Amino acid sequence: MSEIIIPMWGIAAVFLLVAVAYASVGLGGGSSYAALMVLFGFSSLSIPNLSLLLNLIVTTVSCFNFIRRGHLRLDLITPFLVLSLPMAWLGGALQVPEMIFKLLMLFSLIVVLIRIYAWKNTALAYRLTRSQVILIALVLGAVLGFLAGVVGIGGGIFLIPAILLLGLGDMKQAAACGVVFVWLNSLAGLLSRSQYNFVDFSDYLPLIVAVLLGGGIGSLIGSSNIDSRRMEKVLGLVILVAVFLLLRSLLVT
Repeated sequence: MSEIIIPMWGIAAVFLLVAVAYASVGLGGGSSYAALMVLFGFSSLSIPNLSLLLNLIVTTVSCFNFIRRGHLRLDLITPFLVLSLPMAWLGGALQVPEMIFKLLMLFSLIVVLIRIYAWKNTALAYRLTRSQVILIALVLGAVLGFLAGVVGIGGGIFLIPAILLLGLGDMKQAAACGVVFVWLNSLAGLLSRSQYNFVDFSDYLPLIVAVLLGGGIGSLIGSSNIDSRRMEKVLGLVILVAVFLLLRSLLVT
């Protein structure tokens, strides 16, 4: 706990707001949680564990709602899960040196920034064959699962636009697949890390309570009241600052 630079209750207040924003649009928010923990000076061991746990908490209600409303398509999400779940377990089991963790976190956050500020949600101009789609789903699922286990970013922010880009489903189906994908990969990564990279969550109880409350409030607000793209761009500023801090820490070590 000595590495944290501001009081835990102050961090909890920020996490509450982030959880409300993400839960209102059906996302987990792992990238923003990870970025905030970098900003606040959390250790490289605690960041992925906490991010995965907070992802689980925020997406639980969204998973239930999407499944209850019939938006989840098993034929759509299954190819992404085939390799992502074992890779999330593998990533969570690895003993990653702090330098490698920072590099992977830096890479992940930079890709998130590209996704937020440069990505255009347009479909491919040509149709892919079923075998090509499955191959892309397997590779993308493996990469996102591995990153979930290592750095704690669930991957929904990448999976949802990928499904739309490939023309595999509509927005609600993509969002349903994204939130279930994040939940399952977060669970796999967290179970693995609980065995190989254990962190005592009792030290971070205020954050857990804040995100639990924020997730509940956000799910009640609903996506109709918040512009998800505008929200992503605002929270992207947090990720941008975290990228600069990571770069600085890498340059001085």
